[in-house]
Amino acid sequence: MGKTNKDQIEQLRHLLGNDSVLNGNDCLPYESGARFDVGKAAFVLRPATVSELSAAVSFCVRNSIPIIPQSANTGVVAGSTPDPSGTQAVISLERLRNRLEIDAENRSVHLDAGYRLSELNARSEQHGLFFPIDLGADPLVGGMIATNTGGARFIRYGDVRRNTLGLTVVFADEQGSVVKLGSSLRKSNVGVDWKQLFIGTCGVFGIVAECVLNLEPVPQQVATALLVPKSLDAVLPLLDLVERRAGPSLSAFEGMSGNAIAAALAHVPRLKNPFPQREYPEYAILVEISRSWEAQQSEILIDEQLQTMLSEIWDSNDELLEDVLVGPSDELWALRHAISEGVKAAGKLVALDIAFKRGDVMRFLKRMRTDVPAAFPDVRICEFGHIGDGGVHFNLVVDRDSANAADPDYEGRIRSLVYNIVVNEYGGSFSAEHNIGRKNQVYYDRFTDETSKRLSAALKNSTSPSPLGVPVLW
Repeated sequence: MGKTNKDQIEQLRHLLGNDSVLNGNDCLPYESGARFDVGKAAFVLRPATVSELSAAVSFCVRNSIPIIPQSANTGVVAGSTPDPSGTQAVISLERLRNRLEIDAENRSVHLDAGYRLSELNARSEQHGLFFPIDLGADPLVGGMIATNTGGARFIRYGDVRRNTLGLTVVFADEQGSVVKLGSSLRKSNVGVDWKQLFIGTCGVFGIVAECVLNLEPVPQQVATALLVPKSLDAVLPLLDLVERRAGPSLSAFEGMSGNAIAAALAHVPRLKNPFPQREYPEYAILVEISRSWEAQQSEILIDEQLQTMLSEIWDSNDELLEDVLVGPSDELWALRHAISEGVKAAGKLVALDIAFKRGDVMRFLKRMRTDVPAAFPDVRICEFGHIGDGGVHFNLVVDRDSANAADPDYEGRIRSLVYNIVVNEYGGSFSAEHNIGRKNQVYYDRFTDETSKRLSAALKNSTSPSPLGVPVLW
């Protein structure tokens, strides 16, 4: 490390404290991502307050050091790790966790960006509330806002954008300007809703330091089932029937391919196999309905409601359903949430997060069962997704024994084939939830129109003119 870097680290330790500045091997945990992306940081800063975050950002800007904001580093598109140059500073939000204040009357929480989703829900549950973004991972809330996380219960509760009331953001300018946007109010039409610029934009316009989030009542009654459709063509008609009969009590309609289910069960043997007497189906759907109130003596039990509804659908639409399995909610959700790690362990993983109009989801998946094997015969499709909102985690697993698993260009060819079809033929999104990152930068450049790029460049220059974040949105 050169003298200049040593001097900068000493200045930063004087500014922030020794515990807030890491260098050398201490940076290693912050240089590797969830999907094997690895870089090299100049140093890692871990501010513990908003004022320290502002000071850290200001120092980096004044010394022309590019900044990579990092939340819990659970992303899969290389959006929170440094590049190999060793010139970028990682600013971790993990110690930014002083404030977590719940306003039960307002059903909201004001908290720092360094709290994990699990911590937020544990504290909120004491008031009978929860933050309704359901994930298999346990991210920090700052990262959830930067990537506009959706999750498995989007169909009922929406995404992070829908549940964010206010933000405090630090700009990448010489002052490390701290700006408060929005508040605990749900209705305020006094001007532009500027906080939306910082939700789902990868942190390149500013670093989220604090947030005010909407909370929902914890469901008091929950019933789940696995549906086995007779074909992929039956999935969307089933969704329509379930939505019409369940109404607002429908909280999840999650699709899982047989390959994805097999990968989860192989990776986590303790999971209960819901299909012990048969082969895994080509496709299965996890349906959940829920109520926010405790069971009332005068109403039908929620399990009976679900079973009656599914029986009526089966009896009147026998061309759609092959099987229905009703089981404990925790067991079925454990299987669903184990898929991400299961497919990761199954081979070389190419994880594509895509979205469509709902009517195109199954058309695309049906087509891919022909197109992918024709172009890449050593690839298994292990997709799962949020069929109710059009989102698909299109996971492609390259066999470990294939020579292509070690080919650095192979993943790019797979992504290009799939994304070209998604965007050009279906008008879909090549990044539904995971955001841009280095893995998707080339596709942002390819598919984004020049007017949008110019507007993004103007906004970036107005808020954070210095290098901030991985994607280049201009």
